[in-house]
Amino acid sequence: GDGIARENSPFINSAEMDRGNMYEGKNMALFEEEMDSNPMVSSLLNKLANYTNLTQGVVEHEADEDSKRKEVKVPRMGTFIGVYLPCLQNILGVILFLRLTWIVGTAGVLESFIIVFMCCACTMLTAISMSAIATNGVVPAGGSYYMISRSLGPEFGGAVGLCFYLGTTFAGAMYILGTIEILLTYISPSAAIFKAEEAGEETEAMLNNMRIYGTCIIILMAIVVFVGVKYVNKLALVFLACVILSIIAIYAGVIKTAFDPPDFPICLLGNRTLSKRSFDVCAKFTESNNETKTTTLWNLFCDSSLLNATCDDYFSLNNVTEIQGIPGIMSGVLADNLWSTYSEKGSIVEKKDQPSVAGSEEIKMGGLPYVFTDIMTYFTMLVGIYFPSVTGIMAGSNRSGDLKDAQKSIPTGTILAISTTSFIYLSCIVLFGACIEGVILRDKFGEAVNGNLVVGTLAWPSPWVIVIGSFFSTCGAGLQSLTGAPRLLQAIARDGIVPFIQVFGHGKANGEPTWALLLTAGICEIGILIASLDSVAPILSMFFLMCYMFVNLACAVQTLLRTPNWRPRFKYYHW
Repeated sequence: GDGIARENSPFINSAEMDRGNMYEGKNMALFEEEMDSNPMVSSLLNKLANYTNLTQGVVEHEADEDSKRKEVKVPRMGTFIGVYLPCLQNILGVILFLRLTWIVGTAGVLESFIIVFMCCACTMLTAISMSAIATNGVVPAGGSYYMISRSLGPEFGGAVGLCFYLGTTFAGAMYILGTIEILLTYISPSAAIFKAEEAGEETEAMLNNMRIYGTCIIILMAIVVFVGVKYVNKLALVFLACVILSIIAIYAGVIKTAFDPPDFPICLLGNRTLSKRSFDVCAKFTESNNETKTTTLWNLFCDSSLLNATCDDYFSLNNVTEIQGIPGIMSGVLADNLWSTYSEKGSIVEKKDQPSVAGSEEIKMGGLPYVFTDIMTYFTMLVGIYFPSVTGIMAGSNRSGDLKDAQKSIPTGTILAISTTSFIYLSCIVLFGACIEGVILRDKFGEAVNGNLVVGTLAWPSPWVIVIGSFFSTCGAGLQSLTGAPRLLQAIARDGIVPFIQVFGHGKANGEPTWALLLTAGICEIGILIASLDSVAPILSMFFLMCYMFVNLACAVQTLLRTPNWRPRFKYYHW
């Protein structure tokens, strides 16, 4: 009565509003050129062609806020293409292919199950908090940073944004290191620049190779990103297909081991695993034409090829045996792999219940062809290495401006993607433990199986499916980190919260963040100079954990304080 319009609040449930909302999101044929003339398949293909995994740039975001006057018709994306697929692609990554088998072997099936469950629970709770933040008010265009900073104020936004930025940048470094590891260990070992002269120098040579190749790749990728993000976008779908095909290949391989396990023999001396890189026949001597010849293996342990040569103590006391590396899912190998075997650095990978006679241990092990562990392992360290493989849950909100219904899509898509990937990880752990012999699981670079990728030995048509698939997917993920991170930094710089990074707000005329790209490549280079995937991953875990902690904290504080502007439509959160 007093001339104040009725306030639009969730508590006043009025019929008029419902009638108004009836038409929202409906295609009114009057304003639409072709109503539903496109058949289903072609429209799906069209959507897939528009699939992208990039954050919106600052310029797009500002244009989005300004240009309410000229509405351009963009193909709006649904939950599946807009949120679910980018999340899936960002979560499944390099750790699954390069380190998961090793984590299962070292921690045992039970403890690695606990590790994965902890990490997945962590991201799931963060996703729930993020959904609450996303559905509080209008979802702004411009990705997760804008969403958080517009909803919680610039201070929180800046804190989360910087952690998220550093995390994404180091993720780029980790992906690049993964790419080079796949290239130099499994695709073409001959491409290495530094070769190990003596037995103990392999790791040093490998690290230097990583540094040189990594620097080259980062320069290449920075140029690609500088020249055009369009091209990275076009490739997003290809990389996604690689990941999905690789995972299907792993599952197919597991099913195949049930009735026809692949033939990957491993050579044991006593209970110690031997590295197959330096010999081929797994025996001390061979019989041919009634004369006994010594093998290459004999020459590695003894001082001459004669039968009366002086040999290594352990070698002369123990027998050489050959066992199947992948006994298959029906073999009951799961029981041996249940418990953890943590070890010191440089210890020999041994099979638990194999008979072995101890020799005198004074002799140096360095030159002998055993499989050694390359770092010391313990539970928390494995958590640190594994955690980056569950990050990437923010990717769904990256294109928040392009979603048909962001309020619905972001929660649904993110939570579905996390459930899917958690299922993949947890099932992979049990299946790896049930199919693969423990010594191979603990052998990080597959030396006992001729330098094959351990997951690859399990995959169905051939190990190359996984090697090539993981190579391309890590390449693509690295590129995407390098495209996403500068835009994020530019957005933070434009908001002017941190004074000294305002320089990075400037870019090319079309808004591509040039300075931010340089800084990102520089920080990435730090990660690459560390050169070991196992040392970069925990750094990355810290950044992402801080970022997720801020998101959860923000949600909790707002809920506890009952702030008047905190009214998420997503109801399933709790402080």
